[in-house]
Amino acid sequence: MYLRQFSAAAIVSIVASSLWYYRNEPDQKRELAGSPTTARGLPHLNPAVANGQGQSRPVVEDDRFFVQEVASSGPIIKPAEVQSISPHAMLTPEEATQKLRHLQESYEVLRGRGVLRYDIVQLPSNNPIEDDHVEKLMENSPSVSLHDQTDRSATSDWMFWSVFDGHGGWTTSAKLRQVLTSYVARELDATYKHTIAASSLVPPSAASVDAAIKQGFLKCDHDIVHESINRAKKANTKSAAADILGPALSGSCALLSFYDSHSKDFRVACTGDSRAVLGRLNPNGTWTAQPLSEDQTGGTPSEMARLRAEHPGEPNVVAHGRILGNLEPSRAFGDAHYKWARDIQDMVKKDWFGRSPLTLLKTPPYVTAEPVVTTTRVMPEMGDFVVLATDGLWEMLTNDEVVGLVGRWLEENPLKSKTTPSASSSWTRSFLGGKARSDASLPVNRLHNESSQSGQRSPIRRQQWDITAGDERFVVEDKNAATHLVRNALGGRDRDMVCGLLTLPSPYSRRYRDDLTVEVIFFGEAEPCGDVVLNVEASAPRIARPKL
Repeated sequence: MYLRQFSAAAIVSIVASSLWYYRNEPDQKRELAGSPTTARGLPHLNPAVANGQGQSRPVVEDDRFFVQEVASSGPIIKPAEVQSISPHAMLTPEEATQKLRHLQESYEVLRGRGVLRYDIVQLPSNNPIEDDHVEKLMENSPSVSLHDQTDRSATSDWMFWSVFDGHGGWTTSAKLRQVLTSYVARELDATYKHTIAASSLVPPSAASVDAAIKQGFLKCDHDIVHESINRAKKANTKSAAADILGPALSGSCALLSFYDSHSKDFRVACTGDSRAVLGRLNPNGTWTAQPLSEDQTGGTPSEMARLRAEHPGEPNVVAHGRILGNLEPSRAFGDAHYKWARDIQDMVKKDWFGRSPLTLLKTPPYVTAEPVVTTTRVMPEMGDFVVLATDGLWEMLTNDEVVGLVGRWLEENPLKSKTTPSASSSWTRSFLGGKARSDASLPVNRLHNESSQSGQRSPIRRQQWDITAGDERFVVEDKNAATHLVRNALGGRDRDMVCGLLTLPSPYSRRYRDDLTVEVIFFGEAEPCGDVVLNVEASAPRIARPKL
């Protein structure tokens, strides 16, 4: 990827010139990027959703809070949003903070099953934002809760957190937000019930659980890419066909995590280049970053080897780090132009619309939605946390920096837990000689050659922005841990850079930063009351309403 270098001063001047063009371009709609605001915090996955029939979703609209049923096969809608901040001048630090926090959410999980809280934030660059996310909770019946055979009445929680990084449009990521969790939950439920019937309450093997998740991903993508053709043939108009084929023609990466409250296993299923990283506290009060996924692009050595083995005799199956020289993620949902046979693509173009098949297309599919699944046993008693984020964050920060930033945030915002030793507690300070850390360094054990060891890319925006690495550039100013990460990714203590990057309107902002979606999940033991509660202090005011 070719990147021009810009200093903070240069970014400020670019903002000024871009805003002049933005203000004077006659055909440009003067809207700042945004997304519809909905309260989306781990609602129970009801039987209708598990069967693919529909989905109850809390919605905030026109200052009203209500629950509506959304059919998984219904239309996908994501209107752009006009914000009240003027695009004609550099944002002030206060306006920049308002924009950073506009789509933040935080929820306390008071179920006593290993999860304390999770924080979310989104920051659009495209308009509408091409990222999406979803969080779900399923309380399983005793027949599926097999881990505690001494208590046959025990239930367990399955918790899902997912982020989706769309490309070529927002429709695929929005479709995944509607349906992917249901596909995976259905396969998991069938796997557990089959195991019960066949092996007398012996839990399914790890391989069986991984296979169920993969099957859910593949079935979902098959319906998006291939079954959409059959549905489009029945459409009465080209407009109706466009609605059906939209999620197939655009694309999206997906990062889905699955936590079983009984086993404490945390699975990450990665399709594409979004990333998950675990933070674990050390006895000396520092944290260690443990990657839970590997970036899957045309530049990843393992993906290059896989693609060349699957498509022998095609030297350009990967060219310049991209699939057929065009698409960067090597695994994705949608992206039908890399999956449909040439005759299907010709038919779609002739009967409806679309582009001509790629010149290098010979033996599709070149892109798969099959995820790579990893499993990690989390330790709620030690205060583990996990960061899930689309690649916009990892273009700016390393794994170590992200974990260290959350560690520093915890020093200023300790969480309440029955068993967790927080990073600012006396338990931690006892290992530091009774003194709290006073320098600017992040509390993290840094890995040497981090990107080469983890199979993950280095932050490419640091080169573009001409940023010198150093912990002194970071700050703690936000009550939401995800917002805290985004603020520091955009410049942290350098307010001119933060304001400059946030002032640029779409589509010009896309040259300097991507859409950002970040989730931080904190593990620990809370007093159980059975509820998932909105954390008003760390949520945007417009969604600070009682949670059903």
